[in-house]
Amino acid sequence: MLAIRRALINDPKPLMPDEPGLGLAPVVIDALYETLGRPLREGLTILLAEQAVEMALEGAHHAYVLQASRSVLSGPARQIARDPEVPRIYLGFSVAAR
Repeated sequence: MLAIRRALINDPKPLMPDEPGLGLAPVVIDALYETLGRPLREGLTILLAEQAVEMALEGAHHAYVLQASRSVLSGPARQIARDPEVPRIYLGFSVAAR
């Protein structure tokens, strides 16, 4: 949280956090994403690398899904959030098959 706040003070263009919620308690992660949401709504470009897919897609405009360091899916975040391929790519199996 401190690193994100310090970065925001410097008025970055863009902000590029990598797994910002890693190792944090869920309540802290919620606060972190709220903190990131404000500058995003104000027009700051944020390039976020995150494995918490649902949280990352909530406020995103565009998304890329990577597999083995390659982009295998991209598009508007709302479309990606509904794409049945995302769980398969991320988890390695089809959710519908379970």
